[in-house]
Amino acid sequence: MPGSPRLSPLEFDAVLGDRVIDRDATPGIVPPVSETVVTARGLTHDYGSVIALEDLELDVPEGVVGLVGANGAGKTTLFRILLGLLHPTKGAVTVFGDDPEQDPMGVRARVGYMPEGECLPDDRTAADFVAHTAELAGIPRKEAIRRSSETLFLVGLAEERFRHLSDFSTGMRQRVKLAQAIVHDPDVVLLDEPASGLDPEGREQMLELIRRLGNFGINVIVSSHVLTDIESTASWVVLLDGGRLMRSGPIDAGTDRDTVEVDVHGDPQALIDELDRQGVPAQLFGRRVVVGPGEDLESRIVSIAATQGLGLFAMTRTTTSLEDEFLGVR
Repeated sequence: MPGSPRLSPLEFDAVLGDRVIDRDATPGIVPPVSETVVTARGLTHDYGSVIALEDLELDVPEGVVGLVGANGAGKTTLFRILLGLLHPTKGAVTVFGDDPEQDPMGVRARVGYMPEGECLPDDRTAADFVAHTAELAGIPRKEAIRRSSETLFLVGLAEERFRHLSDFSTGMRQRVKLAQAIVHDPDVVLLDEPASGLDPEGREQMLELIRRLGNFGINVIVSSHVLTDIESTASWVVLLDGGRLMRSGPIDAGTDRDTVEVDVHGDPQALIDELDRQGVPAQLFGRRVVVGPGEDLESRIVSIAATQGLGLFAMTRTTTSLEDEFLGVR
């Protein structure tokens, strides 16, 4: 983004102050979970004949959480329910233990929201708009102006903050939307497709901002249908498909999902049995054995093959991506 230098860790420290936890922490990871951010029990919402969410049983922990699903999977509907803008057809949901249907203003005081759609007034400057959103959150005018400048500095728009929003590029507008979502220091930020419409450089800068938010202890729920974006930012993933929950759990490190495919000359079952004895999963597909996940897979295989008198034609390491997992549970 021209004219908007990326912030150094020290500059982030200066803006976020007491929020800082550990500048060298793993992206998306915050200290051990002390509170569940979102809890859903039997959560269902329909638009007449269209079921957007169906019987969701969900516990979302602290940290950076990826909400994954194709367009129409129910991600935006879930966000609107969390904000109290929609009411469940049945079931219940809480945010930090509070019901957004019963106490929408109390919940919104703790939540920041970055919508996917266009929502910025072109006739306002970035500084005025973000200050206005801070005032809407109950922050006094003088403090709102100060926070607006600091937050725009945080997202890399310090030099552009007095320009009218009509002059902003798509990437700059996305950063303003992020700034208004965090200016009131929320406990959790809901980001709806934050990298939508950005070029590769702008997308990476947005993802870096999300990683930084996680490092500084701000809980984030980021929705996307781009699975690589979630893999690079989140530590937990919620998979939705057609309004149904397919998976909710931690995103394993890539090496933890590695497997090795082996073409065996001899009895492949002997290899599988010994791997099983060592606690390493293995499956047979024809004459090919798929081994893993696990540690030191190649060395284990070679050692067992030598002991068992097996021949190895080939060994190929493969990595299961989040996309593979998503397609596998659909």
